[in-house]
Amino acid sequence: MQMALRVAARPVVRRANIALLSLPPHYLTTKSHVFASKFLPNSTPPLLNQNGPRYSIRAISETNVDPVAQKKDNEGHENWKIKMLYDGDCPLCMREVDMLKERNKGYGTIKFVDISSDEYSPEENEGLDYKTVMGTIHAILSDGTVVTNVEAFRRLYEAVGLGWVYAITKYEPIATIADTVYGVWAKYRLQITGGNVQGQ
Repeated sequence: MQMALRVAARPVVRRANIALLSLPPHYLTTKSHVFASKFLPNSTPPLLNQNGPRYSIRAISETNVDPVAQKKDNEGHENWKIKMLYDGDCPLCMREVDMLKERNKGYGTIKFVDISSDEYSPEENEGLDYKTVMGTIHAILSDGTVVTNVEAFRRLYEAVGLGWVYAITKYEPIATIADTVYGVWAKYRLQITGGNVQGQ
């Protein structure tokens, strides 16, 4: 293997030296033996230009790619634990949805369903029609259980490791207060965001 690489490398040594001239200054260093010993066998530090200064490549460490960042949004993930029904036409709502989608890349536990999409089907979502879901947030557990209001948020956050955010809403009187506050927000959400329910 090494012999084959050496034979293949010889014809391109001169062109490689010329190509090095186009590299930005921060890639250059006086320790040319790092590059030469690996890629230019049996050679001394290369002269890029016989009439000019001597340059060489600085060794560049291999970049570690975060595997989590390479995952998709997990929409339609077969192992989802909870399905979030959201209004894709609500800019304010989408900030939270986007945050949950980003977190979900590392979990794959949430399936996101845009109720404003023409492809939305109540039959595939426990019979929940568009107008009903627009009234307040709905989420569906993998066993078909429908949860709403602050409990839906709590379940969604728990699914992506952020359960502590809504943990206090499990207990009274906080649970009732939280639902009341959210109910007011849900009632006036469309007026605040400038949206409207289709068909109205």
